[in-house]
Amino acid sequence: MREIVLDTETTGLDPLAGHRLVEVGCIELVNLVATGVSFQCYFNPERDMPTGAQDVHGLSEEFLADKALFADKADELLAFLGDAQLVIHNAQFDLGFLNAELERAGKPRIANPYVDTVSMARRKFPGQRASLDALCERFSIDNAHRTKHGALLDSELLAEVYLELSGGRQRDLGLASEMAGAAGGGTAAANSRPVRPARPHAPGAAELAAHAEFLNKLGADALWLKA
Repeated sequence: MREIVLDTETTGLDPLAGHRLVEVGCIELVNLVATGVSFQCYFNPERDMPTGAQDVHGLSEEFLADKALFADKADELLAFLGDAQLVIHNAQFDLGFLNAELERAGKPRIANPYVDTVSMARRKFPGQRASLDALCERFSIDNAHRTKHGALLDSELLAEVYLELSGGRQRDLGLASEMAGAAGGGTAAANSRPVRPARPHAPGAAELAAHAEFLNKLGADALWLKA
């Protein structure tokens, strides 16, 4: 199954208040494996950059001034997404901004199915923090280089988090290759019980005497003495 892990950076929190998209980053997965194919683009938001937003992602008005308008890259982005399932951390935020930009550009809204990894994390770890940094810490994913938010970097980290939330490298408990080798291509050996070890030593005199005393207590009516 083809999936796209997606993240955005913006000038603020609300597209209805005039805030705009400034970066999109996407990573392609096929059957939960990153293919190495990605899409990333910066956009000129055609407005000022609030200090609070710049503190988060580090993208200044000067840096974005010569970047493409979203409308000029919309078709390229939509073609990359295709009909793949999207994987997004706090999906309503990113989809809200993407659909606002698409509407502004006269393009259709995104109708792809999607997975919200915030919801996944909250179901799996109720009451625990569900931020991307918190999940990286939980799964021992190195994010030391994440001093600022960046759409492509965050997508790469989110792809690893999504793998772990989906069962990850422990999906077959790490035994798939060993079981396949033991079974010789079948399933019988993989399902058989291990041979129990033999008794490490013969019973000693004290053990034999104790056993004899136990039999005497049972008397002559013991079933196995009549065999």
